[in-house]
Amino acid sequence: MRKILVPTDFSDNAMNALKYALELFKYDKSEFFIMHAFQDEIYKDDDLLTKETLDEVTNIIGNRSQLKLESILKYLKKLSPNPRHTYHIISSNTMLIDEADKIVDEENIDIVVMGTRGETNDRKLTFGSHTLQVLKYVQCPVLAIPENYKGIQPRHIVFATNYLIPYKRRELKLLCELAASYRAAIDVLYISKTDKLSLRQENNKDFMQTELCKNHLNFKTVNNKSFTDAIYTYIKENSVDMLVMVNTRHSFLENLLFQSKIDKVGLNINIPFLALQNIRRY
Repeated sequence: MRKILVPTDFSDNAMNALKYALELFKYDKSEFFIMHAFQDEIYKDDDLLTKETLDEVTNIIGNRSQLKLESILKYLKKLSPNPRHTYHIISSNTMLIDEADKIVDEENIDIVVMGTRGETNDRKLTFGSHTLQVLKYVQCPVLAIPENYKGIQPRHIVFATNYLIPYKRRELKLLCELAASYRAAIDVLYISKTDKLSLRQENNKDFMQTELCKNHLNFKTVNNKSFTDAIYTYIKENSVDMLVMVNTRHSFLENLLFQSKIDKVGLNINIPFLALQNIRRY
């Protein structure tokens, strides 16, 4: 049973990510947890909110959240009456990151799927603030779907790595099964000035190859001083449908995500982005 968490702010981008998830996992027996955390909305307008009105505002926003989730549920059952899929809706008076962490932990979620940007939809940004928070901190793989992305079936996946990260079996299994469902080829992209690997890198590469044995793997080496430029060029020149990277302490992805202005780094991707998390799951 695949367990999938889909946070929503009821934006078009969030709905597009939900539809993508339904189609992507249509062959899998899956539980979808569709969650809306609305605490930020309660405190959005400080001029109108007082101690006297707090309970009333909370009830109004909470009821509205629940009704919207119920409306989505009805829509999904008509849109995708897949007997393999079951749905749960969660409306919570909490912060997004806190509720996502809680559900991931309690339900042992396999993957979080969400839009790259939410309701504010600032097109100058690759990732909205909520998506960035989830990518950085939630202890679970996160699949971020760009605005209006329609190409559902991943046929060509690129996994950018330096082979220095000790990959997690559970997360490689997720990627293996996702790719196998669509007979997707996985290009393992090593960006370096040399083909020579250390013993540690060789061991990690061998482990990856063992865990992804069901898939067609292409091991590639690209000579480029800029990790970001190498990824962007490779995606553009090779018709890639999904980018995969691993987030861990001191990784390239962590450095990207913690930049205050991520888009100035140049990771302007318009394909689904899967961030595997090399963080301990309790």
